[in-house]
Amino acid sequence: MSDNATGVPTEITEEVIHIPDILPVMAVKDVVLFPYVIVPLSVGREKSIKAVDQALAENRLILLVTQRDATLDDPTAEDLYEVGCVAVIMRMLKLPDGNIRILVQGLSRARVEYLTQTEPFLQARLTRLDEPELPEGDLQVEAFVRSVKEGLEKVTNLGKQISPEVMLIASNLDEPLRLADLAASNLSLKVPDAQNVLESLDAMTRLKMVNDLLAREISLLEMQQEISSQVRGEMDKSQREYFLRQQMKTIQKELGDGEDLEQEIEEYRQKAEEAGLSTEAQEELEKQIKRLSSMHPDSAESSVIRTWLDWITSLPWSRGTEDNLDIVRAREILDEDHYDLEKIKDRIIEFLAVRKLRPDSKGPILCFVGPPGVGKTSLGRSIARALGRKFIRISLGGVRDEAEIRGHRRTYVGALPGRIIQGIHQGGTANPVFMLDEVDKIGADFRGDPSSALLEVLDPEQNSTFRDHYLGVAYDLSKVLFIATGNVTDTIQPAFLDRMEVIRLSGYTEEEKLEIARRHLIPKQVQENGLTDDLIELTTPALRLLVDGYTREAGLRNLERQIGGVCRKVAVEVAKGRTQRRRVTPPTVERFLGPRVFLPESQLKEDRVGVVTGLAYTPYGGDVLFVEALALPGKGKLTLTGSLGDVMKESAEAALSYAKASARGLGIARTWFDSHNIHVHVPAGAIPKDGPSAGVTILAGIVSAASGRAVRHDLAMTGEITLRGEVLPVGGIKEKVLAALRAGVRDILLPADNERDLADLPPRARRKARFKFVRDAGEVLEQALIKKEKRQASN
Repeated sequence: MSDNATGVPTEITEEVIHIPDILPVMAVKDVVLFPYVIVPLSVGREKSIKAVDQALAENRLILLVTQRDATLDDPTAEDLYEVGCVAVIMRMLKLPDGNIRILVQGLSRARVEYLTQTEPFLQARLTRLDEPELPEGDLQVEAFVRSVKEGLEKVTNLGKQISPEVMLIASNLDEPLRLADLAASNLSLKVPDAQNVLESLDAMTRLKMVNDLLAREISLLEMQQEISSQVRGEMDKSQREYFLRQQMKTIQKELGDGEDLEQEIEEYRQKAEEAGLSTEAQEELEKQIKRLSSMHPDSAESSVIRTWLDWITSLPWSRGTEDNLDIVRAREILDEDHYDLEKIKDRIIEFLAVRKLRPDSKGPILCFVGPPGVGKTSLGRSIARALGRKFIRISLGGVRDEAEIRGHRRTYVGALPGRIIQGIHQGGTANPVFMLDEVDKIGADFRGDPSSALLEVLDPEQNSTFRDHYLGVAYDLSKVLFIATGNVTDTIQPAFLDRMEVIRLSGYTEEEKLEIARRHLIPKQVQENGLTDDLIELTTPALRLLVDGYTREAGLRNLERQIGGVCRKVAVEVAKGRTQRRRVTPPTVERFLGPRVFLPESQLKEDRVGVVTGLAYTPYGGDVLFVEALALPGKGKLTLTGSLGDVMKESAEAALSYAKASARGLGIARTWFDSHNIHVHVPAGAIPKDGPSAGVTILAGIVSAASGRAVRHDLAMTGEITLRGEVLPVGGIKEKVLAALRAGVRDILLPADNERDLADLPPRARRKARFKFVRDAGEVLEQALIKKEKRQASN
């Protein structure tokens, strides 16, 4: 039976039943009984059962009072509300477990004055609370009545379970207060709200209170209906999608596509499991697989998703090679592949030692800087071979688009990952040796700056979460050993250069080139041209001629080409039937390759006025630079020719200013510079020249031209000059010294602060050259210029 009202009987009314002042009391839980409302109750407490028995034995009347706290089993007077409802017991049913069920109907409100007894049941003296009289024809009362009836109708329409009998009674009920009690008893109110209605004796207050409770119930039901509608809509959508998917599967099976798609998806999942994807990548993969399963197999978007799935599942997420940390073997490999380069080999051995002691250490970002052909790329291959890792190389020369590094977003047609991810994919391991070639030739335009994009790649603190635009998920590059190469550092972005450890590779000496040719270049070209050692022999004089007369470079590429040219000539002879061994001598080289391309760099034949031998550094190694200065009648103008750069022009102006300021001490008339122009020229005018290291050379030429004193022809010099006459250190000492020795100049004048750079020279070069270190311009001129009387004596 329900706790809701079941009807209002007409045969029992308060007029025909006398209500005594003392009645048995039964405390009820979680329900408030209103007059004229019928409610079924279950009675189980002993006191309550005895109170019912007493009521049945007397006049069937009992006072029902609601407990304040429903958890109490033996309430006292303080635990009961003061106002209750007198009810008549209409029926009683005893149950097998000792409990009873009763059906009661409320008669009248009553206030408990005090309890007359608490044992064996509760009994109280009460005061009957009569209903107040309402004025007839009151419009406000009529409005409240209509509002309550409409509210009951509305809550019923919104899904509130109210029996049709109650609704019929309510629609025909003209007594406002009884209508209010009937409505309150059917709204499932909380006990405090229902008790407030029961205790309300003012007619208008009760009607307004019930009307407000109805309005609140209507709002709650509307909100509940809205929530239910949303949930139902989502469920309907899910059911509809499930139904459509099942239909799609059925259609695909009929067409023969369904099994292929399911098999393809299963293959992707299996590949992903084998690849060991990261958590983020696995979540994205499942998301894309779900999208693929709901698409037509031949749609354009499904093709894009398939391409992405192919990339993501074929990348080596956790697959890597084990490092070979045998330092002795690594040194043997490096010595076998490269001659000399001791500093670089030592740095690589240091890296292997650290990795052996601390396997989780973050690898350095090495940057090999040097002229073309000195072995930067091949050195990277040797490092990979020594470590037992895969070697990957990409060239960044001319790259201008940031997407080349970070990849294209998948919204573009034909989108692909960037060059970094492509290289990792190509290598097939997560820890290769990755060479970034020609980083000094990276460009930048409106499509972005690739150098800035590489900052994340080459930063050990960031590259563990490198995010390629195409993949859309983080990929760990921290296990990769990156090696960059370039010819110069001037064009590399400073922030990019700061990420790398720069190791410089200078040019090779003549002796080093001869040794490398014997060990590596000749065997390689002999094999590539189909010859054997029994068919060709390159003599040392012939090899020296190839180095000096047919190549002029810091590296070895042209030398290898010339050796290949000689081998091809011999191959022609062998192909024609020659079986004897060809011994290649200098005349043979000239006959095979023609006249020598480069005349030997040689020192000046004699001491000359205004002609100075300088030393320069280029990306291709060191070079000898002859500076010519000529004095002409004029007004002190300085003319510079020979494709000189801004820095070199400034050095010339500084040298001239120093010469003017020091004219008296240099033996030059004070007014000489006012009546003469100086023309400084550096031959090979088509070749751009720049840098501060020609300062002392230009100064010696200007002072020689102004004083008429000749310059030593067997002395080469380099150094930067200041207005105070100080000689500052310069770079490229090793390359410049080797260039001087190639030209036959053994006396070399260097800034005093460059003495420490002699440690980089090969021992043979240190023994062959004679160095003079200077700190100021006076020392330079003293060493370079010949006194007039000495020159006349020599003449």
